Amino acid sequence: MATEMQHNHSIFMQQQAPGPLEIADFRKNIDDDGRPKRTGTVLTASAHIITAVIGSGVLSLAWAIAQLGWVAGPAVLLAFSFITYFTSTLLADSYRSPDPVTGSRNYTYMDVVRAHLGGFKVQLCGIAQYGNLIGVTIGYTITASISMVAVKRSNCFHKQGHDAECSISNYPFMAIFAIIQIILSQIPNFHKLSWLSILAAVMSFAYSSIGLGLAIAKVAGGAHATTNLTGVRVGVEVTGAEKVWKSFQAIGDIAFAYAYSTVLIEIQDTLRSHPPENKAMKKASLVGVSATTLFYVSCGCFGYAAFGNKAPGNFLTGFGFYEPYWLIDLANVCIAVHLIGAYQVFCQPIFGFVESRAQKHWPESEFITREYAIRIPFYGSYYLNIFRLVWRTVYVIVTAVVAMIFPFFNDFLGLIGAASFYPLTVYFPIEIHIAQSRMPKYSLTWTWLKVLSWVCLVVSLVAAVGSIQGLAQDLKTYKPFKTLN
Repeated sequence: MATEMQHNHSIFMQQQAPGPLEIADFRKNIDDDGRPKRTGTVLTASAHIITAVIGSGVLSLAWAIAQLGWVAGPAVLLAFSFITYFTSTLLADSYRSPDPVTGSRNYTYMDVVRAHLGGFKVQLCGIAQYGNLIGVTIGYTITASISMVAVKRSNCFHKQGHDAECSISNYPFMAIFAIIQIILSQIPNFHKLSWLSILAAVMSFAYSSIGLGLAIAKVAGGAHATTNLTGVRVGVEVTGAEKVWKSFQAIGDIAFAYAYSTVLIEIQDTLRSHPPENKAMKKASLVGVSATTLFYVSCGCFGYAAFGNKAPGNFLTGFGFYEPYWLIDLANVCIAVHLIGAYQVFCQPIFGFVESRAQKHWPESEFITREYAIRIPFYGSYYLNIFRLVWRTVYVIVTAVVAMIFPFFNDFLGLIGAASFYPLTVYFPIEIHIAQSRMPKYSLTWTWLKVLSWVCLVVSLVAAVGSIQGLAQDLKTYKPFKTLN
């Protein structure tokens, strides 16, 4: 009897066990770490980077160059471009450890810091990274609403005349943006975002090109805006103190415009293994940073030439919402669509961090771990997780409410840029590279890397002070939940 049962069990196991072809097919879809196979390429990584970098920051560059002038403005832009690309190559090499090509994967920025530095620096990195990501998502909610309002005002001026009041509230548009993000936030992870990033990257090129074209047309049309080598003039447009504060704030805006180190490791984790991820990421960084720098210098300089020392904080709103009104509308629609995608690029690491921690602490909870398969026509099966649905919805609502309470554009961008640029773009990449390469202390390379780090710290502190001062000025006259023009 026992022999017969064993025989039957053997037959059952043979029927249930996967055959060699099934095993081979399964392995084809799994990476070396047991996770679903990554399919990202230099193209998709470049799209993620461009989506993350060419964001609302480009809109404030004409204003930033107006504060700094023809000499310092482009010089600061190029300096941030070089520093961002250089440190991104250092960070790309730390995705795997200890060896950049054959080592084990680090899935997040915090994992990289944990693997190479450890200690309290892991918590410091987490505070800087996730604080920055939250700030960026709030900033993008503000900027998207400004662009949506700009479309309504442009149409209003076109229909009712250029002297019409056309006072429109930002808040309903923040709510619309939040509803869209609640839906898109149910995209499970970064790996499913490629299509959205490519669309957003196309949109960013579109509105940057429109803004650049309008600025060139204005200059070519004989606009004689007042510009200076040193920017806004002390005693004419601003006081001495205002010149200093606004110059500091302009540096923060430029720093914000290049911020993507916060999501670099998460982007790199989408790349396929061959060619090695660090080589592909360096190529993607070169493409992304080069493309954005070209647009930034062009938009910033032509925007300053068009508007001069009176350049607005958002240079697309500086064309008066007048003719060709449809082109201004198109540009602002492109901004809104781009920011819809950019919001997702920046919030996915936050979602992943909270959800992985929750699953680790409560592995038995069905509310957190269970997936419900839902058939969707023309899509297939979508796996719904109740915790993901609730937590991501709450996050989007909270960021929208904060944006409604503090709808300041330039000062907010400057503060985020200043707070995150030094720790995430400079300090950690340099410290990780020194630790990974076992660089001798006080060697020539060690010394100049440390000097670069300290110089960038000073720049970040200066920018933060300027932005805080600007926010303090805004708060003196601001009343929450009142219509803004």
